[in-house]
Amino acid sequence: MPTFDIVSEFDKHELKNAIDQANKEVAKLSRRGIDISCMETGDPKPSGKGMRQEITMKQGLDSALAKKIVKLIKDKKLKVQAAIQGDQVRVTGKSRDDLQEAIKMLREEKLDMPLQFENFRD
Repeated sequence: MPTFDIVSEFDKHELKNAIDQANKEVAKLSRRGIDISCMETGDPKPSGKGMRQEITMKQGLDSALAKKIVKLIKDKKLKVQAAIQGDQVRVTGKSRDDLQEAIKMLREEKLDMPLQFENFRD
């Protein structure tokens, strides 16, 4: 049976590259930089002559969002089954078209986190 997994992840290597590039640009203008250890969401705060803003990067689906995804799939009465597996949701169906319909429906929904669809198997 065809399956795919719904996840919410980011590439840590790409994040580090983006911060390094931003540091290069900031260094051209000042002695300040970006610290990757800032890990909490907040408003920019004055820090000496600069500003500080902490950001949280989330990875994986929390249980509430996973349950919402499963409920959306069941409410649309698609010909697929969804099961929560840790921090991801596995979707199984009889045909590839059914799975693609589920992906299309989830892309159109306004959810709290960006989703990726991985491990598509026939």
